[in-house]
Amino acid sequence: MTVWPRKAVRGARSALAAIALVAILAGPAAAKPPLWIVTSPTAKIILFGSIHLLPPGLDWRPVALDDALAKADELWTELPINAASDNEASAVALARGVLPAGRSLTGMLTADEAEKLRKAAVDLHCAPDALDRMQPWMAEFTLSIADDARGGADAFNGVEEQVQAITPLAARRMAFESARQQIEFLAGAPVKDQIASLDWTLAEIEDDPASYQRVVDEWMTADLAGLRRDAVQPLETVSPALYGRLITQRNQAWARALSRRLRKKGTVVVVVGVGHMIGPEGLPALLRARGFKVQGPS
Repeated sequence: MTVWPRKAVRGARSALAAIALVAILAGPAAAKPPLWIVTSPTAKIILFGSIHLLPPGLDWRPVALDDALAKADELWTELPINAASDNEASAVALARGVLPAGRSLTGMLTADEAEKLRKAAVDLHCAPDALDRMQPWMAEFTLSIADDARGGADAFNGVEEQVQAITPLAARRMAFESARQQIEFLAGAPVKDQIASLDWTLAEIEDDPASYQRVVDEWMTADLAGLRRDAVQPLETVSPALYGRLITQRNQAWARALSRRLRKKGTVVVVVGVGHMIGPEGLPALLRARGFKVQGPS
């Protein structure tokens, strides 16, 4: 999972702590998450959108994904999946996620927002004093993970970790970004946008406790309209600027990288948050617009 607020996390591998082709699916009983196949004269790229924290025991892997992983020359993820990346994220988060001495998160919030923060901390068994020393983005990330865990998510049961484990060792591991880059997308955002996103998450924690399971269900049934509504549009509505930093700009950069890769030979599997696959700014649409053949849901 990535280091994003829940609007993007559910749609992002975390170094800190979210489709099979329609022709392959046999109907509701065989429902699996969405997968796309992008082809050029020389290469094939399989795009799989993940949820990075999953409940245990979920039978989520499409046969087409397993087949592609067995033959893959390369596996691309958002971040490197290794201890060095985890260590870098922890160090950078500590440096960028803590407020300067003498400042508090509640001091940056309205009285209503501060009360929502206090209530969420108590309900999710997070230490209020620790949250009060965090930058808004870090407090939101912490509460989002705790809320998803309350909904059944397992921090050690992520899609990327499972994919990494079953991919042949001969396949080259590639990453679009470093942990430092990912954290900076959040930490470098204007404070007003961080607070707006935090406030939305606090409201969702209080008013929509079933949101995590609903998104998992939408993912498992390849309900792209539902995923767009619940995992993508909230961030775009709450903070268009933060949406641009976390989704639009990154998708465009990734599409450029994959376009270059499609000019070479080989089979590549790309596993990134499902929020990066949806809508006109998603990777399938961007690659289709660049003239590549893309099979899969639209």
